[in-house]
Amino acid sequence: MHANAIVVIVVAALIGVRIYLRLRRSFGRQRVQPRRLKTRIALFACFGLLAVLLASPEARTLALLLAGGACGAALGALGLRHTRFESTPEGRFYTPHTYLGLAVTVAFLVWMVYDYLNAYHQLAAATAANPHGAPMPPESPLTFAISGAFIAYYTAYYLGVLRRSRQAATTLPASETRAD
Repeated sequence: MHANAIVVIVVAALIGVRIYLRLRRSFGRQRVQPRRLKTRIALFACFGLLAVLLASPEARTLALLLAGGACGAALGALGLRHTRFESTPEGRFYTPHTYLGLAVTVAFLVWMVYDYLNAYHQLAAATAANPHGAPMPPESPLTFAISGAFIAYYTAYYLGVLRRSRQAATTLPASETRAD
C-alpha cells in the first residue's frame, strides 16, 4: 500500500471518529459546561474568519459564504428556540433539538464527502498528466455556502446555549423551561 493511501485512511478514520462524537452529542440531555461552550465558540469563530479570508478574493464566493452564514445563524436561532433548558440540584442542563442539528451536520458532511471525492478525482487526473506540479483542488462557492451555514449554525447555537443557560441559572432555579 502506498504511503499516501495510508495517510488518507488514517486521516479519514480520525475525522470519522470526530464526526461520530459530534453526532452523539446531538442527542439527549447534556450538562452545560461554559468553558467547553466558549472553546467551541472560539473554534467556530476562527473557522469562520479563515473561511472569510479564503473566500474574500472572489466576491461571488464571499457572498455565498455570507449568505450561508446568515441561513446557518437563522437555523441556530431556530434550534435554540426548540432547545429545552433546566436547572436542577445536579446542575444546569440543555436538551438540543435533535433533528435540526443532525440535519445541518449531515448536510455539511454529505457535501464535504462529495466535494472531497470530486477534488480527489480532479487531482488524480492532474497528477497523472503532470506528476511534478499538481494544482490545488478547486474551491467551490457552494462549498463555502454550506461551510458558512455549518459554522454560523454552531456558533449561534452555542452562543445562545451559553446565554440562555446563564438566564436559566439566575432566573429560573430548579425548574424546566422550554423556549418557544
